[in-house]
Amino acid sequence: MTTPNELRLLPWSGPGDKPCYLSTDDPDGYMSRLADNMEAIQLGTATVLLEEALETLGDRDTNLNDLRRLGYELPGALRDVLRVAASRGHLLMGSGPHRI
Repeated sequence: MTTPNELRLLPWSGPGDKPCYLSTDDPDGYMSRLADNMEAIQLGTATVLLEEALETLGDRDTNLNDLRRLGYELPGALRDVLRVAASRGHLLMGSGPHRI
């Protein structure tokens, strides 16, 4: 939850891959819930992709196309997870020790 005048880093970027922020003190507002849902989707996608990567990289018979696909998808998933972590880390720092 953000406090008044505090910006929340959203889990998507704008034009030119610039960060997007939300200014609200309503954690149940439409945009806050949309951001929460997007974060959950991004974290779930990264979890599935990680499991797939471990399986693919552990298979000696993995073909080059599968490795290329992983190489293409993993950076995007990592970028999303890092954005979520930065946003949530900022929220935790602002909430004080009683919220952790």
